[in-house]
Amino acid sequence: MKSIVVVEDNAAIRKLFCTLIKKQGYEVTDFANGDSVLKELPNLKPDLLVLDILLPDINGTDLIAKIRALPHCSKVPVVAVTGFATEQDAVKFKELGFNGYLSKPINTDAFIDEIKKHTNQ
Repeated sequence: MKSIVVVEDNAAIRKLFCTLIKKQGYEVTDFANGDSVLKELPNLKPDLLVLDILLPDINGTDLIAKIRALPHCSKVPVVAVTGFATEQDAVKFKELGFNGYLSKPINTDAFIDEIKKHTNQ
């Protein structure tokens, strides 16, 4: 079973993401902030990370650099989910190392498509 890590500070959005992911048959582990995911990530083997950009403790663009520095996560796909919704934002996030990008509010079908795209399902 593929494993997905979700990092989202908004509890309702985090629950929605987790529900959508679980309905597709994936295992999901969720975190409300960057510090908690960084603490636990060495113990996890995710196939994909879904990462909010505006987190209370660390910006998602800084967080991805820390995630990429972990040897077992250097090649794991990371999808940015954010309220920043311009074409320039999408380009910027890809340049920063994100493999995918979704703007909020999300389209649930597009969210699932993005998950499947990066988990090869």
